[in-house]
Amino acid sequence: MVKKENESYSIKDILPDFLKENNLQKGIDQVSVKEAWSEVMGKAIMSYTDEVKLNGKTLIVSLSSSTLREELSYGKEMIIKRINIALGKDLIKSLRLI
Repeated sequence: MVKKENESYSIKDILPDFLKENNLQKGIDQVSVKEAWSEVMGKAIMSYTDEVKLNGKTLIVSLSSSTLREELSYGKEMIIKRINIALGKDLIKSLRLI
């Protein structure tokens, strides 16, 4: 975005371009996904969550409980939908529970 003399922009206007030009969006998405998982799933499930990471459009969640992993696997589509709503965009397409 080229700025002309005496022309000003809000941070809201320039931030998306800045993130794209500096390849920072992936890192922002990683942090946002971790926060969304915590928000959507709550403290009880977070206590069994070892790692949350984003690989492309796939959310990979490592859980310490095989029973919980099995239970959550039945609701993958709902989890994806709720996390995308929390993120405000359709970032997650699939969920892998390991």
